[in-house]
Amino acid sequence: MITLRKSQDRGYADHGWLNSFHSFSFAGYHDPRFMGWGNLRVINEDRVAAGMGFGKHSHRNMEIISYVLSGELAHEDSMGNVEGIPPGDVQRMSAGSGVTHSEFNHAKDQTTHFLQIWIEPNVQEIPPGYEQKSIPAQDKEGHLRLVASPNGEHDSVTMHADAKMYAGLFSGFQTAGLALNPARKAYVHLIKGSLEVNGHALTAGDALMMENESHLEISQGKDAEVLVFDLAQ
Repeated sequence: MITLRKSQDRGYADHGWLNSFHSFSFAGYHDPRFMGWGNLRVINEDRVAAGMGFGKHSHRNMEIISYVLSGELAHEDSMGNVEGIPPGDVQRMSAGSGVTHSEFNHAKDQTTHFLQIWIEPNVQEIPPGYEQKSIPAQDKEGHLRLVASPNGEHDSVTMHADAKMYAGLFSGFQTAGLALNPARKAYVHLIKGSLEVNGHALTAGDALMMENESHLEISQGKDAEVLVFDLAQ
């Protein structure tokens, strides 16, 4: 079964310095139909104004991935990490037993556009951890590149969660397929452009919620950037 959710049906918040679309219930947006999908809990598409950001705040027992689309995100945390996250990098922070961090856009004239993704862990109260890797665009051209996984295979970041995250760039006649376990769930989030997935036409911000499916097929991309999640029930 495949359910299409259009971009405009997401939650939205305008805080002035922050514009955010919420794929699932988050903060002031609550919809009991969209509390997550499998162990995927949050996908927030955030645009942070120049010179602004999220001050110090804490998380616990969550795997948090930042995927920067444009601009740069400055990260600082209680583990001692002080990092810049440019487009093309994937950052994973395991909140575990507790971590405090901040995220800022220090640019004077550029908005930072990024996805904040939360996945529920399969272990609790572990020591917090941090990992960041650069994924070259050519690695994602015309196929789904594994960027996060439970064991760090194919040079992906390692999550303490029963999930995998793939990223791909598609245009023209490029196609890709991915075998799915019908006993699990899958989620497709189109970041930009347009794309067909299993015959469903998607435009930027659209998503597919998939269950009891054995295969995913991508085609008809036009300047498309897409994330695909293989998820526990």
